Amino acid sequence: MAKHRIGIIGCGMIARFHAAAFREIRGCEVVAGADNVAAAAEAFAKEAACESYSDYRKMLKRDDIDIVTICTPSGAHLQPAVAAARAGKHVIVEKPLEITLGRCDKIIDACRKAKVKLGVIFPTRFSDAAQLVKKTIDSGRLGKLVLGDAYVKWWRSQAYYDSGGWHGTRKFDGGGALMNQAIHAIDLLQWLAGPVRSVQAAMATRAHKRIEVEDVAVAVLHFRSGALGIIEGTTAAFPGFSKKIELSSEKGSISLEEDYITTWQFDRPRASDKAVLKKFGPSQTHGSGAADPAAIGHEGHRRQFVDFIQAIEKRRRPLIDGREGKKAVELILAIYKSARTGKAVKLPLK
Repeated sequence: MAKHRIGIIGCGMIARFHAAAFREIRGCEVVAGADNVAAAAEAFAKEAACESYSDYRKMLKRDDIDIVTICTPSGAHLQPAVAAARAGKHVIVEKPLEITLGRCDKIIDACRKAKVKLGVIFPTRFSDAAQLVKKTIDSGRLGKLVLGDAYVKWWRSQAYYDSGGWHGTRKFDGGGALMNQAIHAIDLLQWLAGPVRSVQAAMATRAHKRIEVEDVAVAVLHFRSGALGIIEGTTAAFPGFSKKIELSSEKGSISLEEDYITTWQFDRPRASDKAVLKKFGPSQTHGSGAADPAAIGHEGHRRQFVDFIQAIEKRRRPLIDGREGKKAVELILAIYKSARTGKAVKLPLK
């Protein structure tokens, strides 16, 4: 019997990535999938060689499941996550944690009260390149940050928004290009560049019909450090381009494109710098969701799941717990508020 047995709630595309990632971790086994659409649960169960449930509450009664991952639409994370916590299961939630801060807090509180671990999926933080950039910033080598920017110019077809009945809705998506696509880059930017003090933003729906949310948004950021920054996020930029993070200071500049490093320059070069570009440079090929949400790899998920399992076994916090996973949601909601009101919005939100 596997040491950790996993149940997955929500059996859409992302559930396949979760199952594939757990399959590569020794001592883990996906034993059940639940979806309120019985056919979806059955199809997933057949692929994953596990049991299927059309009611996740029945799945949560299983004593042999200790970890539950939530792969439902964003605005439907709350109920199954809270139910899983109350059932004594450790909980992993796909990004975003939820679509409002109040709903995020309810999940966090439920896991705290049940004394179970809570993790929020942001796999881009776990790439070797992102980890190196974070370590370099924390070491002080980059010096005083001047600019921190994130660019996500992706493409989603009208057919993507028309599929499923929930894409592009406020109730289940909670937002558009920022909350669902650019959120990975937004999380990475605030993790690398530090907390944001205020935002001034604008957004629009330019290329898609029958959606309630933005397909393009821009924001000017004022970081607490005094640095400035830009976020550009869209799903209306055909044919779709790699996401980029750019960090600039008086001592150097670093750029990340997907999971590789394209700029690594400092006022005081080191012999090891050439090795960094050789190892992490753009000659590598990486999965990208720029035009196809299914065209990503699951290695980042695998690494984050390993960290989560170690957190359980070593009785420590996961690297991205509920409070950490909530940060990107709060920043995006501040951007939305600024775009609606036409005014600068300070963080944290009240």
